Amino acid sequence: MVIWQRLIASSLISCLAIGCNDLANSSSDNAQQVVQQTNVNQLITEVQDSQKAENLLLQGNGLLDSHRYQEALVVYNQVIALKNDSPETYVNRGNALIALQQYPEAVESYNKAIAIRPNQVQAWYNRGNALTALRHYEEAVKSYNEAITIEPSKHEGWINRGIALTKLQRYTEALASYNQALTIQPNLHQAYYNKACNYALQNNLQLAVENLKEAMRFVPQKYQNLAKNDPDFDKIRGTEQFQKLLSSSAK
Repeated sequence: MVIWQRLIASSLISCLAIGCNDLANSSSDNAQQVVQQTNVNQLITEVQDSQKAENLLLQGNGLLDSHRYQEALVVYNQVIALKNDSPETYVNRGNALIALQQYPEAVESYNKAIAIRPNQVQAWYNRGNALTALRHYEEAVKSYNEAITIEPSKHEGWINRGIALTKLQRYTEALASYNQALTIQPNLHQAYYNKACNYALQNNLQLAVENLKEAMRFVPQKYQNLAKNDPDFDKIRGTEQFQKLLSSSAK
C-alpha cells in the first residue's frame, strides 16, 4: 500500500515535468476497474431486485386469487417499485383495481401494460371492461376490437364488445358480435341472454323470447331471476308470451 502511494507521487512529479500521458493512462486503468466493479454491483442488485419482484408478484397473485384485493394492490405496487417493466404486474394490478371499483386507475394500469407490450390481449380486454364500467362505451369497443384482433377466438371479448355496442344502440353490430361468440363456442348461454336483451330493447318480442328461452335452457334459474328485473326487458315485460316463459320456467 505504501509503495503504491509512493509510485503515485513519483508519477505525479514526472507529470509536472514532461506531461500528463503517464498519469492519464494510470487514471484510465483505475477508472476502468472502478466502472467494472460498479457494473458488477449493479448487476447483482438488479438480479436480487428481479428475484424479489418475482416472489412478490407470486404473492400478489395469490392475494388476488383469494379476493384480498387491497392487499394485492399494495404488493403489486411494491413489485413495480422494484421492476416497472412487467406487463403482467400492471394487468393484475388493474384487475385488483377493477375489483375495488377503482376504474380510472385500472385503465391507467392497463395502459402501462400496453405501453410495454402492445399485443397484451388481457390488458386490452380488461381495459375494455373498466371502460364499460365507466360507461365509456366507444372507447370500450375500441379496446375489445384490439383484444379480438390479437386473439380472434376470445369469445368473452366478442360478448363484452356486443354489450358495449348495445349500450350505444348499435344493435345490428352487437348481434353480429354475439353471433361470432356463438360461432366460437355454441353453448354460450351469456351470448343468448344478451341477444335476448338486444332484441327486447328493439321491441322484437319473438326473437327476444326465443333467445331468452335458449339461455334458460342452459341455466334456468339464473336467467329467470335476471329477466324478472332486468330493465332491458321493460318493453316486452307485460306481454303474455314473456310472462308465460318466466312462469313456465318457475315450475
